This record gives sequence, C-alpha cells and structure tokens, in this order.
Amino acid sequence: MGPPGPSPIFWEVRTRASALLLCLTLLAGCGSSGAGLQGPKIGAAKSFSLAGFTPAGTVRPGVPTTVRFHIEQPSGGALTKYKTGGGPHTGVHLILVRRDLSAIIHRHPAIGPDGTIDQTIRFPSPGPWHVLVDAYPDLGPNFQPNFQLTQTIRVAGAYKPEPLPPFRADDTVNGDRFTLTLPKKLRSLRPSFFSATVKDAAGRPAHFTAWYGALAHAIFFREGDLAYFHTHVCGPGAPNCTSNLGAAAKITGRSKTPGKLQVGVLLPSPGTWRMFLQTKVHGTIVTAPFTLKVS
Repeated sequence: MGPPGPSPIFWEVRTRASALLLCLTLLAGCGSSGAGLQGPKIGAAKSFSLAGFTPAGTVRPGVPTTVRFHIEQPSGGALTKYKTGGGPHTGVHLILVRRDLSAIIHRHPAIGPDGTIDQTIRFPSPGPWHVLVDAYPDLGPNFQPNFQLTQTIRVAGAYKPEPLPPFRADDTVNGDRFTLTLPKKLRSLRPSFFSATVKDAAGRPAHFTAWYGALAHAIFFREGDLAYFHTHVCGPGAPNCTSNLGAAAKITGRSKTPGKLQVGVLLPSPGTWRMFLQTKVHGTIVTAPFTLKVS
C-alpha cells in the first residue's frame, strides 16, 4: 500500500489545521499521527475534511447520541469509495477518547452509499472527547493508504482530568488478567514487539474471537497532543496485518496460541503514551489500558 520507495509517506489530515502535514507512516495499514515529524504545509483547498458533523453542541453522558458526518474530498464531493474485504484495514475506524485518556470508545461504523457515516454513541463521562476518524480510502494504488481527521465533542458535566497512572505490567478487567512483557526500552520510529498473556477469571488461557477483522487492537494516544497510532494482532494467514516503515522495517502482530498475543509497535514520536489493548475474550469485548514511556 502507498507509493513505492524506501520512505513511504501519507497525508495526515486534521480538521483543526488548515494544512496537510507530510510525515513517515506505516505502509501496510496501521494508522499513525504524530507531531514529531512535520513537512511543508499545503493549502487547505487540497485537504480532506469532515463535513456535516453532528452533534454540534454539548451532549449528555449516558444518553444515546448520534455521531454523523461524511468526508469531503478536495474536489468538494463526498468520499464514497473505501477499502473493503478481510482484515482490519478497511472502511473507517471511529475512535473517541476522553481528553485525559481515561476512557475510549472504538467503532467501525457502516458507510452509506452517499458516504454518510452515523454511529450511536453513549459517552460514559463528562468532559471533552477527542474524535478521531481513521479512514482507509480506495482511490487507486498511488493514493495514501489511510489518513486521520479529528473533531471534539463536549459532554456536559463537571470535568476533572485524571492523571495517567504509572506503568504496571498487569491489569485485570472484568476478571480477565492481562500481563505484558516489554522490551527493555521502547524507542520511537523503531519497530519492536511485546507480548501479552491473557487469562480468564479461572486462570485459563483466554480464547480470542476476531473483532473488526483482528484478534486484538492496540490503540495508542500520546499524552498532551493526542498523537495517535493503531496496530492489530491477527491469526495466522489473516490479510492486512503487516506494518512497514521502508523495506527494512516490518512489524506483524500475531497470536498462534490461546492466551498469547504478540503486539508489534512503531510509535511515531517519544513521550508518554496510553495504550488501549482491546480484544474479544469468550465473546466479550475487553479493553485493558496501559501507560508506556517511549524514548
């Protein structure tokens, strides 16, 4: 995916900026954005944007809210062609994270024939929620594999930002225990792997079920500027799960046995990152958050 050559690029698009930033990306599909690498600015006339975005005002926590929009192309028409098929790198990933990174919502909404996307969301808590649209367009072999657009939704109520907790190697969510084994040091722009062992409440290895095309999703946001990275873990033979940064740097997350995940990571910039490791264990979607330091 993406243009050939040793340094693949993609256009990161943000609605809150009137420019496209040129930056390194992963060729084969996982979305990323970061403030560490910036290139020349290009006029807003050539950028994609979120159009018709609702809700426009403040919403209430716990109440069903319809998030609706379409992506407008530089030509002015709605984007209607998206990648389809097996694997997670298709369509649109709609990710909503509270500004303090204390909670996340992850959906892959259906896309209407006219390009309209709508998804019902229940926001669990007050405060500003960062909306990230990670789009995988199907606009030909020479077009970028994916790009991101952002928006903010404000949820009514007293917002008390929660500080990120320090790193812990294990976390128990709904009785399922996640234990990470990390490399000695995580470095930005360098591919690395870590393993996650997942056991259910009875201590048995968890059985993973494919969800949105992958056995596990690892979604990262950086504290402060909310830079973003998203990668996946797939079963043997699953398509669209290899990520590349040039010919010499490839990462592929895999799960070959119950209860074991090998997660490939290639974060675009240093800092403190919050990772949300999501998987479907025994039919239930479980999200385990971890705080990671990247040098």
